[in-house]
Amino acid sequence: MKPAQSAEPAAAASVPAAAGAWTPLQNTLFRNLWIATIVSNVGTWMQDVGSGWLMTSLSSSPFMVALVEAADSLPVMLLALPAGAIADIVDRRRLLIGVHVYLLLVASALALLTLLDLTTAWVLLGFVFALGVGAAMVMPAWAAIVPDLVRADELPSAVALSSVGINVSRAIGPAIAGVLVAAVGAWLVFALNALSYFGILAVLIRWRREHRKSTLPAERFVSAIRVGLRFVMHTRSLQAVLIRGIAFFVFASATWSLFPLIVRRELGRGPETYGLLLTCIGVGAVAGAMVLPRLRAKLSRDVLVAGASVLYALAALMLAHVQNLGLLVVAMLAPGVAWI
Repeated sequence: MKPAQSAEPAAAASVPAAAGAWTPLQNTLFRNLWIATIVSNVGTWMQDVGSGWLMTSLSSSPFMVALVEAADSLPVMLLALPAGAIADIVDRRRLLIGVHVYLLLVASALALLTLLDLTTAWVLLGFVFALGVGAAMVMPAWAAIVPDLVRADELPSAVALSSVGINVSRAIGPAIAGVLVAAVGAWLVFALNALSYFGILAVLIRWRREHRKSTLPAERFVSAIRVGLRFVMHTRSLQAVLIRGIAFFVFASATWSLFPLIVRRELGRGPETYGLLLTCIGVGAVAGAMVLPRLRAKLSRDVLVAGASVLYALAALMLAHVQNLGLLVVAMLAPGVAWI
């Protein structure tokens, strides 16, 4: 791959006044990373389906099944600030390469243990937590690296394309995983998740990032965290966002935690149905992302947040009480729209 001339935010020539929605894909580096990320995200969603369904086979306890989602989410809560500080201090490309090698090894080990029938409920939780640690370390570095890939005028389009990629993979991954888990077993989706990291590693390794020496003093780990906390404490608008986010996600996450158990016990269905319903949520997310700009133009943010919360609550009630699969397929479009 040739080095992308537009990989730096400042271009030597004059910068166009505005960039189209697909303009960042003309940048070879961004395009390759975008495609590799979609493939990796498909693998991650497959991993989530495999982990959730495997736990229902290893334990009939709702508590243990719910712990899968907790083990996946807890690292983000614990490591969000440290990971953000590290991403500001170290070389992000090298950090991303190192973390993706770690994720590849962890996912491969889980696939091998599951293939050999050595995965217990607590072993599965440990591996899910380990993969969550890697994801928590990747997120801030990945978000911060986007401005290094495209010009400043292309940044809004690049962010939007990244969101599209996430939601497309969310619609594809669960459907594939459901079929594979039913036909072969969870070990295969774990193995495919491990393979999905090779694309990102290949692009990152071939990226020859230009290093600029900063004239500012080096950032310290503890001081970087302190600055972040101080910013939150003195920014009321950000505090409002955090409070709203916590108020919604604490309760909304119950759906994800118990989803595989509901499908297996209440509906009496297999992993292919579990994957299908998650795919419907992904399709709803894609649809929501497409209509969101129009809704923002007509409705205030307060109305949007309130409406989305009510919509999600109604979908959760449907999941709790409706047994008809056809109705649930349609109803599960709503959580995706609401989540976006």
